[in-house]
Amino acid sequence: MVLIMKKTLTLLTITAGLLIGTTGIAEAQKSRVRYADEQMELMNYQHALDVYKEAYAKKPNYETARKTALAQDKIRDYQASYDWWKTTVGYEEATGEDYRELLRAGILTDNFEEAVSIIQAKGLTADSLGIEKRDIPESARKLKLENVEELNSSESDFSMVEDGQGNKYFVSDRGGSYPDKMPGIRIDGRNKLFSQEKSDYTDRGYFTVYRQDGEGNISAMVSDVPKTKSFSDPSYSVKEKVLFYTVTRDPGKVKPRKDTVVVQVEIYYSKVNAEGKLEGAKAFPLNDSLRYSVMHPYVDEEAGRLYFSSDMPGGLGGYDLYYSEYSVSGDSLLFGSAVPLGPGVNTSANETHPFRKGNKFYFSSTGHEGFGGMDVFEADYTEATISNTRNMGYPINSLADDFAYREDKDKTVYLSSNRKGGKGLDDIYMAKEMYKQFLARVLDCNGNVITESYLATFRDKTQGIMVPTARNGKGELTAQLEPESDFGITISKPGYFPLTDETISTKGFAGDTVKREYQLVPIPYQLPVHVDLVYYDLDKFAIRKDAMPALDKLAELMEKYSFLDLLVASHTDSRASDEYNIRLSNNRAKAVTEYLGAKGISSDRIRLEWFGESQLVNDCGNGKPCSEDSHQLNRRSELVLEAFPDPTKSYEIPQELKDMDFCQPEDLFEKIQEEIAEIPTIYFDFDKSMLRSVSKQELEQVGAMLRRLPNLMLYIEGHTDQRGSDEYNEKLSERRADVVKQYLINRGIEENRLEYQWFGETRPVHDCNSVTCTPAMHQLNRRTELRVGKSSFGYTGRQKKVDTM
Repeated sequence: MVLIMKKTLTLLTITAGLLIGTTGIAEAQKSRVRYADEQMELMNYQHALDVYKEAYAKKPNYETARKTALAQDKIRDYQASYDWWKTTVGYEEATGEDYRELLRAGILTDNFEEAVSIIQAKGLTADSLGIEKRDIPESARKLKLENVEELNSSESDFSMVEDGQGNKYFVSDRGGSYPDKMPGIRIDGRNKLFSQEKSDYTDRGYFTVYRQDGEGNISAMVSDVPKTKSFSDPSYSVKEKVLFYTVTRDPGKVKPRKDTVVVQVEIYYSKVNAEGKLEGAKAFPLNDSLRYSVMHPYVDEEAGRLYFSSDMPGGLGGYDLYYSEYSVSGDSLLFGSAVPLGPGVNTSANETHPFRKGNKFYFSSTGHEGFGGMDVFEADYTEATISNTRNMGYPINSLADDFAYREDKDKTVYLSSNRKGGKGLDDIYMAKEMYKQFLARVLDCNGNVITESYLATFRDKTQGIMVPTARNGKGELTAQLEPESDFGITISKPGYFPLTDETISTKGFAGDTVKREYQLVPIPYQLPVHVDLVYYDLDKFAIRKDAMPALDKLAELMEKYSFLDLLVASHTDSRASDEYNIRLSNNRAKAVTEYLGAKGISSDRIRLEWFGESQLVNDCGNGKPCSEDSHQLNRRSELVLEAFPDPTKSYEIPQELKDMDFCQPEDLFEKIQEEIAEIPTIYFDFDKSMLRSVSKQELEQVGAMLRRLPNLMLYIEGHTDQRGSDEYNEKLSERRADVVKQYLINRGIEENRLEYQWFGETRPVHDCNSVTCTPAMHQLNRRTELRVGKSSFGYTGRQKKVDTM
C-alpha cells in the first residue's frame, strides 16, 4: 500500500490501429532507461524500478542510480532507497539534493549516523544541508504496540475497522506479484493499457477489502460496484449497516485522444447483508473520477458527517481533508457540499485517513511536523472547529509511514505502518493502553479542590517504583498506573495532616480511570481540649491533695495520647511584692512539672508560663479588702491540655482518632471530655441564688475553658427542688441560671456565647412528690446544668451541673 495510493488507472487513448502498427518500432528504438522514465510518468513505479535495475546492471552510472533511488522512494522500500542513495552519492556528479536525500533515507531507516559520516567525508554537514534528525518523543499515553499477525501477510495490509458485531474489515494486496517484461504493455481491442489482474503501481494484485468474521475466518469481499479494480478504505456505519469504501473503476472505452486519461479513485457505499456480502452500491455524489480523487472515507455517525480526503480544486495542496454532512432518506443517504477542515488540519502536503472519537480528531499527514515519513496527528474537536494539532509521538509514530489510526470503544488502538520489524510491506498494529488513569480530587474542609501546591508521593508497590503525578487544569491530581499493580499514595502539605491511601489497585480493574477523593485537613495546632484549675495555699507551691485527682487524670490522658502536651499557667494573689510573686508562680508551675514527672510524663511535654499577680480573676489587687475565698481564686495554676502543641512539627492523624472529623476541631475537645471521669457539681444554699466559694472555683474552670476555646458556646439550664410553688421555683431557677451567666460575663466571656433557660421544679433528678426525699436527694434536684457545644439547645454536648441549694 502507498499512503497516497495509486488508485488511478492510466489509459493511453491513441487509436488501436496506430498503436499496433508503431509499438514495436517505437519500443525497439527506446533505451531501457527512457522506457523506465515513461513508466514512472505513468506511475507504474514497480515496473520502472525493475527496468532501472536492469539498466544499471548493464551500464552503471550516476543518472540511473539516482532514478533507481527515486523509484525505491516511490514504492516506499526505504532500506533499498537508502542503499541506492549511498550508491548515488558515490559519483562525482552527486548534488547537494542527493546528499539531502541520503540523510532523509538515513532517518527513515535509522541509518542517520552512517549517512552523516558519508557526507562528512565529502566535507559537508547535516546542518549545512538543512537536515535534522529529531528524536520521537514518547506519546502522552503509554501504549504497547503489537503486530496483528493473524491479519497481516507478506504483502501490504492496512486500514482495519470493526462493524460492532465482531467482524473486522481490512485492506490487502496479498494476491501475489506479476512482474512485467518489456514491452510490458498489453493492449486489447477494448483500448486498455492496464492489467486485469494487478496494479501497475506495484506489480502486485489490486487492493481488496478482506473480512474476518467473529470466528477468525478471513475471506476476500467483492465490491458490487461494476468494473472495480482497486477496492479499499473500509468504514462501517453501525446504525445503517452500510460499508463505505473507495474503488478505482475501469471506465470502459474512452474517446480516442492523444492525451493520457487518468481515472481517479471514488467513494461508494453498500449495504452489508447477513452473509457479509455487499449489495446496492451507491456513489458518493462528490465523486468526479476524471478530475480528482475522493478517498479515505470515515463515517461519523454521531455528528452525521462523512469525512474524506481529496485533491479536488480549491484545496491547500496535495490531498486535504473535508467533510460532507449527511442525512438518511429511505435507503439512501443525502449528502451536503464538501467542507474543508481548514489550515489547522490541512497543509500544502497530504492529509489522509481521518477519524474522530469523542473530542479528539485523528489524521495522518506529511505536511505537519513529523519524524520520518507520514505521521499520525491528534487535534481537539468541536462541532465548529478542529484545532491544536499535535504529533502523537512514539509508539504511534515511527521513522517510517504511520497511518489509518482507529480506536475502538475499549480504547484499543489500531494503526497501519511500514516500520521496521513488520511482517510484510505494510502491517496492521494493535496498541493496548498500558496505563490506567488515576484521578483524585484533593479537597479542603469546605469541599473545594485545593489548587495551591502540595506534595503527592505515589508508589507502585508491585513494581517497586515511584509513579509521576501531575495536576490538570481543574487542579485535580492525575497519574498513569501500570495494570495489575497495587499502589500507595501519600499527600502532604505544611500545616496539614498527611493522608495515605494504600488501597489503590488496578488488579482486575476493568475500567479506565481509578478515581479517588481526599480531604486535606489543617492541623489544629495548640488546640485546647481540656482546661482545669488547681489551687494552692497562701505563700505555698506544694501540690494540695484536692489538686491531685485532676493532675492524675491529666497524666493518664497524656500517657494515652502522645499528641497531647500540657500548658501550665501559674498565678498568685496580690499579697507580697511583684518580684516575690513572680518567683512563687514560677515555683507553682514547676511543682506541676515535678508531680507529672513522677507519673512518667516528660518535662519536654509541659510548657510553663508564670504571671505572678498580673492576671487576677477578681478585683483583689494591692490594698483592696477581699475575703480569703476571693484571694484563693487567684492562687491557681491553669492547666490547659493542648493537642498538636508544636506548630513546627508535622503530625499524623492519631490512629485511635482516624475516624474523627478534624475539620471540626471541637470534636476532639468532646472526645477528650468524654474521658474525664468526673464533672464537678456546684451547689447553692436552700432558697438562695448566691454562688458558694467552691462553685466559684468550678465556674473559674468553665470560664478558663471558654476563653481557651472561643468557638464553643455554653448553655445554662436552671432547676430547683420541688419544695415551694411552681411559680416561685420557676423564678428561682431563672435567678440561679442568671447568676451563673453574670459570673462568667464578669470573667470576660462574651454574652452572646452564653445561653440560659430555666425549668423550675419540672425536671427533677428525684421525684420527691412520689417518694420521701432525703436532704441529699433534694440537693441533687437543686442544680444548674451547663452544657458546652457548637449550636443550639438541641446540641447534646458535654454537660456540667452547677447545683443549687
